[in-house]
Amino acid sequence: MATTATALLLSACGTSPSASGDRGGGGSAEAVYDRVNGLTGAQRHDTLVELAKQEGKLSVYTSNTDIDKLVEGFQKAYGIEVSVYRANSETVLQRVLQEQQAGYPGTDVIDTNAGELHIMNKEGLLAPYKGELRDKVRKQGQADGWTAARFNVFVVGWNTSKVAPGDEPKSYEDLADPKWKGQVSMEIGDVDWFAAMYQYYIGQGKTDAEVRDLFSRIAANSKIAKGHTTQGELLSAGQFGITVSSYSHTIDKAADKGAPVSWHPKSGQPVQPIVVRPNGIGLIKAARNPAAAMLFTDWQLTEGQKALADAFRVGSIPTTTDPLAGLTVVAPPEQELLADPKKWDQLYADIVKSGQEIK
Repeated sequence: MATTATALLLSACGTSPSASGDRGGGGSAEAVYDRVNGLTGAQRHDTLVELAKQEGKLSVYTSNTDIDKLVEGFQKAYGIEVSVYRANSETVLQRVLQEQQAGYPGTDVIDTNAGELHIMNKEGLLAPYKGELRDKVRKQGQADGWTAARFNVFVVGWNTSKVAPGDEPKSYEDLADPKWKGQVSMEIGDVDWFAAMYQYYIGQGKTDAEVRDLFSRIAANSKIAKGHTTQGELLSAGQFGITVSSYSHTIDKAADKGAPVSWHPKSGQPVQPIVVRPNGIGLIKAARNPAAAMLFTDWQLTEGQKALADAFRVGSIPTTTDPLAGLTVVAPPEQELLADPKKWDQLYADIVKSGQEIK
């Protein structure tokens, strides 16, 4: 959540150590980054493999629930020992900040959400990652200090047993129709999704009052869930007919297992705009194993994209089967969320309070 992330940032300000240390830390790590960032093609790959095998290890801190397949594929490809610390994104951020304050480089690379990566970059903990692979990443994922490997894609989904073909919503405005009373679900923590939608509609010429009214009417039709996983299970079970901001991979995984859910109508396109939140990789300036960190980043943007697709994730590099091709896509205003989290938390709380909380 934006509020917690900002609190951690405020507590950390002015306390981050300089990027210096023993083997791999500070200057030596940044020297590796600088050297490899200037290479391309086979020369870059071969150099990274040689240096990474000399290091022999890699430490990854992550909030990615699909990290296991990525790590398995990387270890199989290069024979490098990988240790993984996995927790929610806020806990990962807190651990990194605490270790950096103590001058202990516990991890080489971070794989987590945009908000937390923005904070780490602001604290000066991340090193630049450059090259032809980054240049291929969707523009929403080419952030200062870090690079997206995948996106959480917020979509309007529905239970196909409760919403007949042809009756699927075609817009967010449809979801405000009283006919959907009690058949819609919103997620209580989706402040970033809401901020993206709010900014989109303001950009389309709606007034502040009109945007608030639209989402208040949607909320009045809604059951308010806590957690996308729980919400997805309830959608599959038919506890409501439509979700306003499900993760696409949650719906796609459930559909693959036979659940009657979808976010693709029988005809036409999905409800738009679609909000995409980047989840990415950041190289730690004081890494002990900087070459392995860069190699892992390169791998996630090549072979790793296939592993992500197999897990129904939307990768950061578009392919010929890009599920977002031709759709209107927007991203959360991350910097604004960090700069004024109370505003957005309160605004969204005011919206969802008109909904019915799921006990």
